[in-house]
Amino acid sequence: MNSPHEYDDIPGTYVFDGSHNRLGYHLNMFCKSLDVAANRDAFRSGEAAYLDHYPLTPEQRRAILERQWLEMLRLGGNIYYTFKLAIFDGLTMQHAGAAMSGNGMTTEEFQQMMLAGGRSITGNRSRRETPRG
Repeated sequence: MNSPHEYDDIPGTYVFDGSHNRLGYHLNMFCKSLDVAANRDAFRSGEAAYLDHYPLTPEQRRAILERQWLEMLRLGGNIYYTFKLAIFDGLTMQHAGAAMSGNGMTTEEFQQMMLAGGRSITGNRSRRETPRG
């Protein structure tokens, strides 16, 4: 089915490859639909009902409704599409980036990290580097 890739070992990395594309296709098409004002209005008036138009997995549906940004990426979301939902919510890329950090980072902490050159490479090159307890 899916053969391992070298990048599978990088912590916090969700490469949008063919497998992820297939996994998240409907999630991404939902997000893309928010480009249209009438769709945004329909989603605003009933999020759960609007999602019924898309054959999402229960996990994808929950991630969207609960705005679990990192989970959307894990479930096949593409950052460029999921950001359309963040924009719908009035969030900036820094808000989404902090939420996708997976460690409870605040928007301000994310901004400072990026201004300081990004996250440290130490412990982030390979899952094999960081022993699990």
